[in-house]
Amino acid sequence: MASEPCVLFWILVLHVQIFVVIGNPRVPCLFVFGDSLVDNGNNNDLETQAKANYKPYGIDFPEGVSGRFTNGRTIADMIGHLLGFKNFVPPHATVKDEEISTGVNYGSGSAGIRDESGRHLGDRLSLATQIRNHKAIITRITNLQNNKTLTDGHLKSCIYLSNIGSNDYINNFLIPELYPECHKYSSDEYAAILVRQYSQHLTTLYNMGARKVAVFGLGQIGCALEVIARFGTPGSSSCVDLINDSVNIFNGRLKPAVDKLNNDFPDSRFTFINVTSILAPQGDVQFPNIPCCKVRSDGQCIPDTEPCPNRGLSVYYDGFHPTEIANTVLATRSYTAISALDASPYDIAHLSQVADD
Repeated sequence: MASEPCVLFWILVLHVQIFVVIGNPRVPCLFVFGDSLVDNGNNNDLETQAKANYKPYGIDFPEGVSGRFTNGRTIADMIGHLLGFKNFVPPHATVKDEEISTGVNYGSGSAGIRDESGRHLGDRLSLATQIRNHKAIITRITNLQNNKTLTDGHLKSCIYLSNIGSNDYINNFLIPELYPECHKYSSDEYAAILVRQYSQHLTTLYNMGARKVAVFGLGQIGCALEVIARFGTPGSSSCVDLINDSVNIFNGRLKPAVDKLNNDFPDSRFTFINVTSILAPQGDVQFPNIPCCKVRSDGQCIPDTEPCPNRGLSVYYDGFHPTEIANTVLATRSYTAISALDASPYDIAHLSQVADD
């Protein structure tokens, strides 16, 4: 599962649209790693509770129910279109050889940076597994192109999105009865371990040819509707502040880690996408602080129920996952930053334009 802030104040949200210039994509391919925020069907055939291949998920998606944990398009879908890709990046589970050269989506609901995160929900593809799957895809591309030098140059020009880490809290650190991490580590120690593991995974991705990598920070997990329902919000706060404090520690460590990767690998272009900044409250319009669909005990939509009619005015589709309109805000501002805090050192539009070394 993954999360975004539960109460957002956007005037711009009602006016945000994605405009795609028809023509050649800005980059030759797009590879996506992450959790349910970007999963587009990889969990459909896994033995897991974390799957969204049923209505009312996909009610506004052009292709209907697909396994996306929202009513319409995901962040990755929108960024792909902003980059100029005509088609959606296919899920690894069903990708064909004729599709792989333009990108693959490896995202998996309930997956984490740590292999064990989300295990109580069933099967999932951890970040390490996703990177192993990418290695196999690279072999397939190399065999198809029959030219390793050509493949290496191709991969260096691609954009790589990595959006993961929420489940290392929601489905690990915050469940002490099932996972020992919160008994073993303080919030700061746990964040340090997570970021160190994440950096190792990103280094592996670099060693496999990735050069243009957008690394998304975490949203305010303590504002997720299901987290609020689980922990409560004492006092006047609308969110679980102690959990958000832990998330902020993680984000505070992740950005310097991204900077270090750029220093360690001068030909790389890693960039940090500041989700907390992008989704910070703005304006004076308050959106409903309830899920758009009727949710079951784990926070996901109850199958075949009717969602709210005004999905463009809701932030959350279920207890954890944002609606398409919330995804639109995050995608457009990560692609074209409107604040210096949104992305560092590049937004994704500029990342796509950086010359290959």
